[in-house]
Amino acid sequence: MHAITEATIRASFVNASKRERSILTLPEGFAELEWDRLDYLGWRDRKLPQQAYVVAIIDGEPVGILLRLADGRIRTRPQCSWCEDVHLPNDVVFYTARRAGEAGRRGDTIGTLVCAGFECSRNVRKLPPLAYTGFDREAARQRRIEALREHVTAFVRDVRDGVR
Repeated sequence: MHAITEATIRASFVNASKRERSILTLPEGFAELEWDRLDYLGWRDRKLPQQAYVVAIIDGEPVGILLRLADGRIRTRPQCSWCEDVHLPNDVVFYTARRAGEAGRRGDTIGTLVCAGFECSRNVRKLPPLAYTGFDREAARQRRIEALREHVTAFVRDVRDGVR
């Protein structure tokens, strides 16, 4: 992912009002982000703990999604739908997003299970364990990175376009 300015981030949200975009809090350490190690930018709002944001590059343009932490607790330990990490060092939570446009105004939402702190980019970059003799661990890591990008892109497009 390439570096994005604060103004570009605020303008990128497709399912947020002007007010919601204006009050969002950027992630801690925004100026020091290692953009080349991110497949998307995701963070929880420090001031609004039930709110989170994701910005992904779709067709060369940043697209932002406003997420809300779903009420209730998940009874079992779920797997993140984006990084699919089975050795999670972190919690997975259920986020919902209002679809963009008319669908969102009618109340249409979509949900996904994601790492609570959006650690997916870090998770997929860990070298996987040796599965068998001759297993190409680096190729497996690259496949996980590509799969993460595909999952995030599909979710963001789903929210942006309002249809699956």
